[in-house]
Amino acid sequence: MAALVRAVLAAERITTQAALAAACFALAVAAGAGAWQVFTRFVLAQPSPWSEALVRQALVWMVLLGIAGAIRHGALVAIDVARQAARGRLRLALEIVTLAATVLLFGVLFWFGWSMAERVRFQTIAGLDVSIAWGYAAIPVGAVFAILAALAAVLDPHAPDASGQV
Repeated sequence: MAALVRAVLAAERITTQAALAAACFALAVAAGAGAWQVFTRFVLAQPSPWSEALVRQALVWMVLLGIAGAIRHGALVAIDVARQAARGRLRLALEIVTLAATVLLFGVLFWFGWSMAERVRFQTIAGLDVSIAWGYAAIPVGAVFAILAALAAVLDPHAPDASGQV
């Protein structure tokens, strides 16, 4: 069992770091495309037809990929008072209920995100001329990363949360 936990934690560490790197890249793309939009609109007086759509898609990907890191490091709004006050089995029960709710939420997001991406795959994003399914794909992809991060957050209670506490 310990070997399985170590394997899950190792896989999660790699996937969460990859998701965070991709989220940072998406932020850089959004900032670059946004700067280009401002330049073309106000300096050249000729708005770019593609940059606004790219900013929107990059921000969606950034949020849905970055949520794995937020979950893993306890940076989301949580029930901190109850978690810090609870000890022993009560704390474990609280962690399990939180994990179940998180997995349920992201499982639903995965299911409907996948369904939506399939449904709109023949439509294109105005200004980018790519399938809108690429935008919707952020939902199931982000959900998978988030589920792995939530599982690892419960399996590895010694990881510091956002406040630096264990």
